[in-house]
Amino acid sequence: GRKGTVLQLVGKDRVLVDNVNLVKKHTKPNPNKGITGGIIEKEAPIHISNINLFNPLTKKADRVGVKVLEDGKKVRYFKSNGEVVDV
Repeated sequence: GRKGTVLQLVGKDRVLVDNVNLVKKHTKPNPNKGITGGIIEKEAPIHISNINLFNPLTKKADRVGVKVLEDGKKVRYFKSNGEVVDV
């Protein structure tokens, strides 16, 4: 897969990721708005279920789980090695 940073949350279940899922948008020129016509590449939304966090220890995308610590605090952790996610 490709790596990128999340730019924006679109609705409740989609995200825009930088330089991932690029689409070509064909635009008409509109002199009133100052838009020149042509083909523009822009990011399209991706469903949030297709997004994983990058694990710096394994250098791969990894699934994330939630566990409760002894002090009652909820934390996210990587499923592959059990390390707590630092966010």
